[in-house]
Amino acid sequence: MKKYVRTIFEWGILIVIAWVLSFGIRTYILDTRIVPTGSMLPTIQLQDRLIFDKLFFRYDTLERGNIIMFTASEGSGEHDDLVKRIIGMPGETLEVRESKVWIDGQALAEPYLKDAPDYEYGPIEIPEDSYLVFGDNRNNSKDSHVWGFVPKENVEGRVLLRYWPLEQWGSLD
Repeated sequence: MKKYVRTIFEWGILIVIAWVLSFGIRTYILDTRIVPTGSMLPTIQLQDRLIFDKLFFRYDTLERGNIIMFTASEGSGEHDDLVKRIIGMPGETLEVRESKVWIDGQALAEPYLKDAPDYEYGPIEIPEDSYLVFGDNRNNSKDSHVWGFVPKENVEGRVLLRYWPLEQWGSLD
């Protein structure tokens, strides 16, 4: 009988340790998301599963083109974590016209787009410690052109890789 009690106790300890490790990793280091919308087509497909770096990106510089997970700004009407691409960096002047994004007067090359934007936006100067983010499916994405800037503190992680479907496994860069 003592042997069974000891085995149950040991299994209980292992389960608690596994749960604590899992909780800590998902809360502070890595997290996963299933993409529910087509706003990032063709780069990210509906129901793709992504792994996000929630820790190490904070010690690196976010760059134009990074795909990030963030909470939308207050007043945006969005309540879930969102996934979009950084297009505008702090201090830049951005404008969407002639079906292109213009940054400080230069057209941005965007080979990842589903379709060129069919709207005009700006010109607008991006505040320090904020980003302007757009979906790759520009004409079917609720993004910064609808609800504004993403403050740096709202960025929760940067996409590391797609892990599902398996045939699409790998980096999104």
